[in-house]
Amino acid sequence: MEEDSFEEPILDLERRIEALSGVGDDSATEQQRERLQDELTALRRRVFAKLSPWQKTLVARHAKRPYTLDYVEHLIEGFVEIHGDRKFADDAAVICGMGRFRDRPVMVVGHEKGRTTKEKIHRNFGMPRPEGYRKAMRAMELAQKFERPVLSFIDTPGAYPGIGAEERGQAEAIAYNLREMSRLRVPIISTVTGEGGSGGALALGVGNRVNILQYAVYSVISPEGCAAILWRDPAKNREAAKAMRLTAEDLEKLDIVDEIVPEVVGGAHTDPEAQARLLGDVLERQLDDLSRLDADGLLNQRHDRFRRIGVFHAV
Repeated sequence: MEEDSFEEPILDLERRIEALSGVGDDSATEQQRERLQDELTALRRRVFAKLSPWQKTLVARHAKRPYTLDYVEHLIEGFVEIHGDRKFADDAAVICGMGRFRDRPVMVVGHEKGRTTKEKIHRNFGMPRPEGYRKAMRAMELAQKFERPVLSFIDTPGAYPGIGAEERGQAEAIAYNLREMSRLRVPIISTVTGEGGSGGALALGVGNRVNILQYAVYSVISPEGCAAILWRDPAKNREAAKAMRLTAEDLEKLDIVDEIVPEVVGGAHTDPEAQARLLGDVLERQLDDLSRLDADGLLNQRHDRFRRIGVFHAV
């Protein structure tokens, strides 16, 4: 089986189950549906238990994977979106807003890729321009003003590299966010929910806690980009994905992330609501832990966390 088609047996079984949905509701049909559903769950467990780094990258990019607005829908009550950076425009690739997470007022910032073709174009496929990062920073400064924790959701191929974005200071906008997030005197929890691409992801990722979903990835460049640079052959993306150590397990070993959030059987895209509950339990526990620290404690903890990254000891 081709490495890219690992989900095909799952899709075939899903189609068989869907075909039975219009047959009728007699007991024999219902039993057949239940049997196929059990087979589907078992098959998902087998397939997803042995995914390669490249296959996990494909899962992280899945078109039905939940995005920031999906998590807002299932986790945040009374969400009020914030628009615009007060300098140039509103960037739809970044979602910002206030709401209540399990009776706790919070600020939400995150990437949004869009579903339909029209929405993907509107949201620039989740690739922010400078005004997106400036909008996020404006929202996080409001969070500090009103003493609200920040929950950030990371899922982007990377910052948009277009001429207009560069002319308006893409690199400066990202660097500014890195500096200012490190200084925020409120708890920040960042979660890589899908594809964490380069500085475009890191600009929302300077948190007291950095989580990653089980099949998400986080890297300085895409496997295709890495392969094009190192081997001058984008087709070597599988080798690149393995060498880059971009999976959740690798990142946890390297102390890049603090916690791996388990995904529902078959990946987050199979049940976004259940996945939101799993993530919500982790966020609630971490917010409880961080609430015990004062502002100086939050700053010191965040500073120490990132200073530890990249430290190696000779054996």
